[in-house]
Amino acid sequence: MKEINGIKIKSLQDLRKASKEVLKKELVNITKKYFELKMKNELNELKQTHLLKVLRRYIATIKTVINSWNI
Repeated sequence: MKEINGIKIKSLQDLRKASKEVLKKELVNITKKYFELKMKNELNELKQTHLLKVLRRYIATIKTVINSWNI
């Protein structure tokens, strides 16, 4: 698990071990954080713009794990 700017990024193995409810809560929290950073970026208040890319990929990873259980 990495921590970037107060955001805990779990590894793929940890995400696969988590339940659907935990993943959905994580997805909601990370999506809110992504939205906040996106707005800060639009206002030129965000100095660490790489966080947008990191969170976008993390959201995609969480969605992929959730969808892999539906198959």
